[in-house]
Amino acid sequence: MTSEVDVVNAWHDALNAGEIDRLAGLVSDDVAVGGPRGSSRGANLLRAWVDRAAIELVPARTFHRGETVVVEQRAAWRSPATGELGEPTTVSSVFQVRADRIVSVLRYDDLTTALNAAGLTDSDEIEEGV
Repeated sequence: MTSEVDVVNAWHDALNAGEIDRLAGLVSDDVAVGGPRGSSRGANLLRAWVDRAAIELVPARTFHRGETVVVEQRAAWRSPATGELGEPTTVSSVFQVRADRIVSVLRYDDLTTALNAAGLTDSDEIEEGV
């Protein structure tokens, strides 16, 4: 069995490599995907979001308890005109992982809000490589 953190790390790797099929293979068919503009469900929605968003999410800090993983990320969006990454900003995402598949990924503007939404605290932070 793969740990929830391993699944979330693989998700980031696939996203940042632009490997949409691998990314879709890490989520459930009815994955909940959400952010500042609302949420919806489905692996096809995730595929469309990845195509449209042109985002890179680099993990910084990780928090984990049970099926829940919160990742503080450095986010940068690619310019449609140049393909260049813009200035990074810090965001955080809450992942729910069941049976080695992400069933929910919700993005928040800051770590405190994400931790509160997930019911996690600073004491749930894990060291890199754990």
